[in-house]
Amino acid sequence: MKFIIRAICISALFSFMSMAQSVSLDRTAVIVDQGVVLESEIQNLIEEVKRNAEAQGQALPSDRVLRTQAIERLIIKSLQMQMAERMGVQVSDPQLEQTIANIAQQQGATVDDLRAELQREGIAYDDYRENVREELIVGEVRRANVRRRVYITQQEIESLVKLMDQQGAEQAEYNLGHILIGLPSDPTDEDVTNARARADKVIEILEGGADFAKIAITSSSGTNALEGGDLGWLNINSMPTLFAEAVQGKENGALIGPIRSGAGFHILKIKDTRGIEKVTIEEVNSRHILIKPSIILSDEKAKTMLLEFRQQLIDGEADFAELAKEYSEDPGSALKGGELGWADPTIYVPEFRDTLAQLAPGEYSQPVRTVHGWHLMQLLDRRFDDATEKRKEDRASQLLYNRKFKEESEAWLREMRDSAYIEVLE
Repeated sequence: MKFIIRAICISALFSFMSMAQSVSLDRTAVIVDQGVVLESEIQNLIEEVKRNAEAQGQALPSDRVLRTQAIERLIIKSLQMQMAERMGVQVSDPQLEQTIANIAQQQGATVDDLRAELQREGIAYDDYRENVREELIVGEVRRANVRRRVYITQQEIESLVKLMDQQGAEQAEYNLGHILIGLPSDPTDEDVTNARARADKVIEILEGGADFAKIAITSSSGTNALEGGDLGWLNINSMPTLFAEAVQGKENGALIGPIRSGAGFHILKIKDTRGIEKVTIEEVNSRHILIKPSIILSDEKAKTMLLEFRQQLIDGEADFAELAKEYSEDPGSALKGGELGWADPTIYVPEFRDTLAQLAPGEYSQPVRTVHGWHLMQLLDRRFDDATEKRKEDRASQLLYNRKFKEESEAWLREMRDSAYIEVLE
């Protein structure tokens, strides 16, 4: 018995030693306010960047430079996740699974296909799920904090609408590369001088034929540094004002900068340009009768009522407007005979929208169940339009919001980073 106990103790000791060795492999690399960044997180991010670069045939700088950029990104992520915890921001498992299903669908695949692809790349599905969850949480935290910093005046909207009309080619889009030589929140003259010198040096290197993406990964302080500074395709009206003014009239391959802003010195490269095809917007004019099931009126009875109404309408025994005024439980449209007016169909709930898409003008739908109840719908007409004045204002407002949101996001992240306690442990 003593031998058995002793053997168990020795076994436990070796297990503890093994555990201690295992734990020692993953250490705290950075202290970030009330949180930490682990060495394993840094290595995982570096490996991810390397995998992506290999897949795209992209050259990378040294591991030391990659590590510096990876640490910076993880610091920002940690600060946002800590804020999410304070705000109580969470993403439920059903929300997460739906998002992953949508991601797979956008790639023309199923979740099982996505799992298989992750396995081929050596990525655990559970790790992928948690990464997606964190991205959703970080996105919500950023929206919640930056949204209230964005203010758009009616004058700005009107000015942009006028500019869009004058330009005509609001169509122009630019595929931009971006390098930011950053400045602290309250820079000294020396900070500005040094940053400008570094920016000039970067321009010189790029003009000498260096790879823009590699230099961006090495030198940029921008949030897209690890993607080689790729900003993707941007409409002239949705990019920051400084960029919009700088790129107009420039050709593919042009290097622009350094451009000074509160964040630092920006260097841009126009990787490509394209014109936006003329966009036609579908609008539908429809009407409906809504019957809401209740304790008195069963779900089946509500559906049957609408089936009867439909047959009466087809037989010419009833008038849609009169039925809507008498029976419809949608107060907004009942008094108008059920008419909803011209509208973008995407504003309606999916079942309503999809049913309208299948109807010909004048045709009645079968009863359709939505979260609001049972609907009998008639498509009166559909039209395709470039844009109404209202639509132009909506688009201008959205473009201004996107522009200001990007600018304020950078400022908010910089302020949060500058006010945080950060200690990188060697």
